[in-house]
Amino acid sequence: MSGYDSSDDDDDVVLLVCVMDSVIRKIRRQSRVPKHVSSFSGHEKMCELITGHEGLLLEHIRMNRDCFHRLVTLFTVQNCLQEKHTLTVQEQLMMFLTMVAHGDSNRRTSYEWKHSGETVSRYIDTISSHLVQLASRFIIPPDFDDVSTVIAENRRFFPYFQGCVGAIDGMHIPCVVDADVAAAYRNRKGFTSQNVMAVVDFEMKFTYLVAGWEGSCHDARVLNVVTSNPAFMFPHAPEGKYYLVDAGYKNKPGFLAPFRGQNYHLHDRRREDGDRRKEMFNYRHASLRNVIERTFGVWKSRFRILRGIPRYPLEKQRNIVIACAVLHNFIKLFSSEDAAFNPEDDAVDDGNAEDDVGEASTQQQQQQQQQREESNDMGHIRDHIANAMWNDRLD
Repeated sequence: MSGYDSSDDDDDVVLLVCVMDSVIRKIRRQSRVPKHVSSFSGHEKMCELITGHEGLLLEHIRMNRDCFHRLVTLFTVQNCLQEKHTLTVQEQLMMFLTMVAHGDSNRRTSYEWKHSGETVSRYIDTISSHLVQLASRFIIPPDFDDVSTVIAENRRFFPYFQGCVGAIDGMHIPCVVDADVAAAYRNRKGFTSQNVMAVVDFEMKFTYLVAGWEGSCHDARVLNVVTSNPAFMFPHAPEGKYYLVDAGYKNKPGFLAPFRGQNYHLHDRRREDGDRRKEMFNYRHASLRNVIERTFGVWKSRFRILRGIPRYPLEKQRNIVIACAVLHNFIKLFSSEDAAFNPEDDAVDDGNAEDDVGEASTQQQQQQQQQREESNDMGHIRDHIANAMWNDRLD
């Protein structure tokens, strides 16, 4: 009988495998290639942008040098950010600003600034949260005693709209959500979004903003909830003052909507059966309310992240939206000469206002709603404005 034991060979094989694994691990450690190998560190890139051409800085962070230094000072004085040996407050803010300005992903920002993805995500969360806390300082209610120069200095609007203090509308910001809540966030255009309701003044500043509503929620419902629940701290207009809204909202005290079922007073859209008096009102109403469309346009153009926020928790996605609104007002406050805020032609874009009245709404229902609106106080105010406009035109 042979004295050969197969277990000895098994032990030898296991030992050989362990030795080979150890050698391979050692070789990998020795040949490991660093991920961030650019000649520029994040700090060096930040210094190059700050000391370089003003246009390059504006292209990267959407604000000029003076405005950026003011933002750094604000965060420093408020003790919002802590100086780190590897990350200065300036670099933290500039990393955040380039990400929201260009809509870069977490991975792309990590590569550009030579920091880990975890570091990038942490500072995006920290800075957006602090900007939300600063919202009460930069997104403030309108001065209800003031008449905007946009109205006062334009004979098409004054004195007819002298009680107007701003415009209201909703906007859908694409968002990424889990499958179990996707149905609630899917809007009527088929993509998941958060519904953002904003109030702007005629200087293109946000005076109120609420974000995070499900995309399936109608604009009118958002307004009804925030105006009826004191927790939302909506700035209600006093008697004699009002906000402009489109046909998707009700014409009611504090909110002036256009006449339903009427065209705008444009030569290529006149109808023989139309009410010219109401058409003129609707056209001037839309021309003045167009400020919110222009504000949304500037806002989304400046902060491209609003065209598609990366896969973050919903609260973080909401905070980024509010943070961008705070930055918008901050830039308007300290960089009013910014070309993006230059007045543009107030061409009417009524968009899908009639469609927003409700997908299931019939012509008969719209007529009934119109009759109800005409019988309330704002209906009388709207008729008075329309009559005054038409009579002045005939004089």
